[in-house]
Amino acid sequence: MEEAYLRSFALFFALFNPFLMSIYLLDLIRGLPTPTFARVLVRGSMISACVFVLFAWGGEAFFRDYLQVRFASFQIFGGIVFLLIGLRYVFSGAAAIESLRDNPTAMAGSIAMPIMIGPGTVSAAVVIGTRLPLAGAAVVIVGTLILTVSILVAMKVAHDKLKERHAAMTDRYIDLVGRMSALLIGTIAIDMILTGLQSTGFMAE
Repeated sequence: MEEAYLRSFALFFALFNPFLMSIYLLDLIRGLPTPTFARVLVRGSMISACVFVLFAWGGEAFFRDYLQVRFASFQIFGGIVFLLIGLRYVFSGAAAIESLRDNPTAMAGSIAMPIMIGPGTVSAAVVIGTRLPLAGAAVVIVGTLILTVSILVAMKVAHDKLKERHAAMTDRYIDLVGRMSALLIGTIAIDMILTGLQSTGFMAE
């Protein structure tokens, strides 16, 4: 049982990836005071937690009975989305994520983005719901969100302290970590696509 919790946490945290998310939120990190930035993240995380717990509870039945689609199709689509994001970042760096960002003012009201709430993370919530009881899945989801928000706020504080003296070094570090994280995102994306194809019977395990 402990292994199931650890695997679920590792999957969810890898998809949230606060290092890659920091690139997506770079405009907010640079432009907002720390308390405002923290409030935006907490509000977006609360919305995300409700969505993820709902999918963890509904599971595959939500797709099968209400949306009339196979969950495997959603896994394949989520894998393709994350694969494209990972590939664009590996080859283009921060510019790839900047092209995906919405207007910072609009994004401050709700953090609903391809990385926090998207096909990949929703698929992970469904998988976690099948591995764990609902209470355990909720603990993993909320715990991962709290850790992600804490890391992002810590990165915001560090950025504010270092931006004047070491701005160039900070930007290079963020770009390097982002590229390395994108490799992990791409690996998870391929696994999601393969799992979806296996579920449809298109390929053998």
